[in-house]
Amino acid sequence: MLEGSVRRSGNQIRVNAQLIDAETDAHLWAERFDYDIGDLLILQSEITKRISASLSVEVVTAEAARPIERLDALDYILRGRAASSKPPSGANYAAAISLFERALALDPGSAEVQSLLASALAGRVLDFPTSTADVDIKRAGELATQAVTASPRSAMAHFARGKALRVQRRCEEAIPEYETVLALNRNWVGALADIGRCKIFVGPIEEAIPLLEQAIRLSPRDPGVAAWYARIGQAHLLQSRIDEAIVWFEKARRANAGLWWVHAYLASACALKGDTERAAVELAEAKRLVSDNRFSNIARLKAIGFFGSSEYSGMPTIRALFEATYFAGLRKAGVPEE
Repeated sequence: MLEGSVRRSGNQIRVNAQLIDAETDAHLWAERFDYDIGDLLILQSEITKRISASLSVEVVTAEAARPIERLDALDYILRGRAASSKPPSGANYAAAISLFERALALDPGSAEVQSLLASALAGRVLDFPTSTADVDIKRAGELATQAVTASPRSAMAHFARGKALRVQRRCEEAIPEYETVLALNRNWVGALADIGRCKIFVGPIEEAIPLLEQAIRLSPRDPGVAAWYARIGQAHLLQSRIDEAIVWFEKARRANAGLWWVHAYLASACALKGDTERAAVELAEAKRLVSDNRFSNIARLKAIGFFGSSEYSGMPTIRALFEATYFAGLRKAGVPEE
C-alpha cells in the first residue's frame, strides 16, 4: 500500500510517500520530495515518475523475499529480477542469468522471461568481460527478437531488443527501440539513460547529458546509477571538459567501485589533467578488475572495444574525439600504442 502526505509552505511543496506491506504492516520504503510549486501539472508528473521508478525496484525485491513452498517460473522471475536490481557485478549478473534460465526452462514461450534473460546477457557483456561474450550476444539478440515478435506491445521486450542492439554496437538502431519503450511506459528510466548512452557513440554527444541527468533525477537510488554518472563524465571528457569529467567519474566510482571501465576513464582524465601518479593507480585498478589483457596496448583496446567494429566506420567525428581524449589520456597514463 502506498500512502503519504502533501504540505505547502509559501512557494515550496513537500510530498512524503511510503510503501507499507498490507499483510504485515512492515515499512518497506519511504521518500521525501521537495519542490518549488511552479507548474503544478509538471510537478505532479515529476513526482509520479520518481515514485514509480522507486517502487518498481522495491516491490520486486519485497516479493522476491517472500517465503515460498515451491519454485516455479514466477518465483525464478522474481528472484532473477531481485538479483538484477542490485548494483551490477559479475556475481549479480551470473545469479540473475541462472534464475532466468530456470524460468525459461519452465516456460519457454514467455516473452517476459525471454526479455529479462536477453537484457541480463547483454548487460553482462556490456559491463564485464566474459569468455562467453560472442555466444551471449547472439543469444540475447535471438531472445529479444522472439520476445518482440510474440509481444509487440511489451515495453520490456523492446527494452531487451534495444539492449541487444546496443551490445551488437548498433546504437543508431537501438535508439528507436528505447523510444518505443518510453512511448509504452514513460517511467522506464533505464530506456531514458540508454538513449543517453547511445548518443555518446552516435551523437550529438551534448544531448546525452540531459537525458542521463533526468534518469538520475527520477531514480537517484537506481542500481545502475554509477554507470549513468560515468556516462555523463564520458560526455564531458569527449568534449575536453576534463575537470567536469573527473567529478562525474569520481561519483561513479563511489557508487560502484567494481566497474573496471570507470577506473579506465578516470585514469585517462587524470592523465590529461597532468596527475600521472593518480592515473597510474586508477589504471592498475582497471587492469585488476578486468580478466583479459585489453590494457596491454591501445591497439588491442580499440580492437575489442566499441571502436573495433565496422558499424562505427561512418562516424569519424566521434572516433576523433575518442582519439583526442580517452586514448590520448591512456597513452599518458602508461598504455603503450602496440
